[in-house]
Amino acid sequence: MHKQRNFVQKTSLFLKGLAMGAANKVPGVSGGTVSFVFGFYEELIYSFRKINLIALKLLLNGRFSSFYKYVNGQFLLLIMGGSIFSYFSISLVLDYFLANYELYVWSWFFGMIIGSIYYIGKDFGEWSTKNIISLVIGASIGLGISFLTPATENDNLWFVFVCGIIGVSGMTLPGLSGSFILILLGNYVLLLVDSVNELFHIIVRLLSGDFKVLSDPVKMRYLKIISVFTAGSAFGLVSISHVLGYVLKRWNQIVNAVIIGFITGSLGIVWPWKKATFLNINGNIQLDKKGNKIIENYERFIPDFSNIETWIAIFYVALGIGLILVIDYYGRKKK
Repeated sequence: MHKQRNFVQKTSLFLKGLAMGAANKVPGVSGGTVSFVFGFYEELIYSFRKINLIALKLLLNGRFSSFYKYVNGQFLLLIMGGSIFSYFSISLVLDYFLANYELYVWSWFFGMIIGSIYYIGKDFGEWSTKNIISLVIGASIGLGISFLTPATENDNLWFVFVCGIIGVSGMTLPGLSGSFILILLGNYVLLLVDSVNELFHIIVRLLSGDFKVLSDPVKMRYLKIISVFTAGSAFGLVSISHVLGYVLKRWNQIVNAVIIGFITGSLGIVWPWKKATFLNINGNIQLDKKGNKIIENYERFIPDFSNIETWIAIFYVALGIGLILVIDYYGRKKK
């Protein structure tokens, strides 16, 4: 599984990490789907599974070079480095486009997920009754999740740790959007917007020599929250990867059928023509601690085909599908 990579391949892997990180931050889109489509999903699961007791012993004994090789360190550094960098770069660009061109962004994602279903399903093999049932189960769960009602914000550190475990699942489970699950848990804004922004400000101020920031109770609260969330995410990545590695090895086709179904069901979350409905109690829209409206769910509707905006959105759907088909074409050409 360990591969010797040249500079171009390393750069490509970092860029794939960027894409995965950006996808993980967008509600409805799964970083796991990105890794599946870009062809590094199995290596990702394999590498996370290598973070085990043997790796810990190598680390504690000071055998850093052996540890690095054992856990496929180069791959993990490039992918995770790209993902982390994305939170402070690509995802900020995505935030801008979601705020100003929401319909077109969702349309592009919708198209890419349709393309991904084709991409993953074309080489599936035999669709036996067992596999079809697995597909339907995966699609039903994915669709069911899209209609759940979110909870309210909760900054209890144990709950934040659990959010880390569940939120990171989108990186290891294609079709499951960790960000959307965090919306359902009520902590999306707290963990992936406010805490990430505060962490960025703390780092900038520390680098500029301003250490007074460490005595700011508000900043420290967010630093504590993001630290616990990160710890939960790390724990979730390793533990879920071990489970996934086990089931993929023994029931590969069934698991892949469930994944394809899950991705298909997630189209309900990414449906472009929707508007957010906000938590409303006794006629008053509820706000979180930062003054942002709390999203209760999304109201989906059929587009108006007499509207030029609809046709532009359909063009972006086609563009998203086309992008995946181009990736597929060049992937087959390399073989």
